[in-house]
Amino acid sequence: MPGHSARSEPETPVVAITEGKLHVTVPTRNGPATISRIQDTENEISGYWARTSRPCPKSCIQPMRPVDGIVPIGELELLDMLCDAGTLVLDSRTADWFEAGSIPGAINLPFTEAADRLDELGCRRDGDGWDCASAATVALFCNGPWCGQSPTAIRDMVAAGFPAGRIHYYRDGMQGWHMFGLTTTRSA
Repeated sequence: MPGHSARSEPETPVVAITEGKLHVTVPTRNGPATISRIQDTENEISGYWARTSRPCPKSCIQPMRPVDGIVPIGELELLDMLCDAGTLVLDSRTADWFEAGSIPGAINLPFTEAADRLDELGCRRDGDGWDCASAATVALFCNGPWCGQSPTAIRDMVAAGFPAGRIHYYRDGMQGWHMFGLTTTRSA
């Protein structure tokens, strides 16, 4: 158009997971899933995940190590574990939370059942207890740093015989996952 100068739109920024890594593809029970960050640099979390103050004792800030010997991890380590066929990433929240949305590739093992289902984690029944010599490496998470579901599962698992050194704890949980704008799933 005469008298109208073309204005170029600014390039859309690429919100990477970390330098050089735009996305991660992880295996799930339903086939591969790609995890990336929301590309809208104006995106903000709202509602439930944006709440910062929840009453204690139900929602107290959880320790980084609910049991001596476990390994606390962050998002990048959890992404690596999701890609590792030898590691099980466990969403320790109740089924209703899991169905509302979880981390792609995570398996639901509610905290109330964790110590009774160690056979799904490579342990075998041994009389009244568990032999966990062949236990898998696991990573547990729940709703966030204030959620006690994973710490409860971890304490119960260790008390039942699961080796603490094979447990990794993603304390930031779903709240941290949402804060970084990472992909979640929703069950049908």
